[in-house]
Amino acid sequence: MKIRLVDAGVFTPVDDIQMTLTAPASGFYWLDADVDDLAELQPLFSLHDLAVEDCLSEEEQRPKIEIYENHYFIVVNSIRFDDEEIFLRALNIFLGRHFIITVTKQKIHELRTVKPLLWEDEVSTPDRFLYLLIDLVTDNYFSVGDRIEARIEKLEEDILIHTKKTHLSEIIGLRSEILWLKKVLGPQKEVINTLNKKDLRLIDDQLQKYFSDIYENAVKISETFETYRDLMGNLREAYQSSIANRANEIMRVFTAITTIFIPLTLITGIYGMNFDNMPELHWEYSYYVVIGVMVFAGLLMFYLFRKKDWI
Repeated sequence: MKIRLVDAGVFTPVDDIQMTLTAPASGFYWLDADVDDLAELQPLFSLHDLAVEDCLSEEEQRPKIEIYENHYFIVVNSIRFDDEEIFLRALNIFLGRHFIITVTKQKIHELRTVKPLLWEDEVSTPDRFLYLLIDLVTDNYFSVGDRIEARIEKLEEDILIHTKKTHLSEIIGLRSEILWLKKVLGPQKEVINTLNKKDLRLIDDQLQKYFSDIYENAVKISETFETYRDLMGNLREAYQSSIANRANEIMRVFTAITTIFIPLTLITGIYGMNFDNMPELHWEYSYYVVIGVMVFAGLLMFYLFRKKDWI
């Protein structure tokens, strides 16, 4: 666990956790902890049992905000995309009057990138820290959305150029992840909307208005993923159409080949009847003439098919 005094964006490490129990003369305390530290933090800051239980739970937590007597408990999901799979990581936040506690099970990228913003904005209050952190978490959905869109475009291009069976599994997998993300974005929007509209005594009234901008971004993100879902449906139709066209093309070739060999089969069938009274059987050039007629017939039909663009 890392403890810092944040004053005007300047970080000062704190070694004694007992100091964080009382408000500093200026600034606030940021305690960056993991779930194992909750055993120590809960009695010191009177963290609610249900909030601690949610942090420790192995089940996936929905984004939410809980209002307790001396602190708020907020859960938002940070997003990460590694080009193969989308990951959501829960960011648990305890907001107090003079402190903010972030609790995570895995490393959260936004907790690192928020530090320079605190310094640039000369942040000295935990509610301002909360605003910048949730803004970063929300903005990261846009960058992930851009990468998903690029992946959809590449998948569409690959399907149009050369359709493979693996494309269907990619379409189904990506569509499932988009639907899952859209389901998660609903409650996360509501959390941001609560921070925007509800009367919250631990968040400054002037600052609370800024959460409306984050909420608008969350709505845009939700609409964007709705568009991606429709695009995946179109992509699946394009895949099925491409497969059908490819099957038709193969059948066209097979039909053309079969048609070309039908007259050749007819000719060889006639000369395979083994009748003695067939003048051509005893002519020394019969074999060459028949072979020539067969080759000519095959080439003629191939030419006609090519001219009509059948093969």
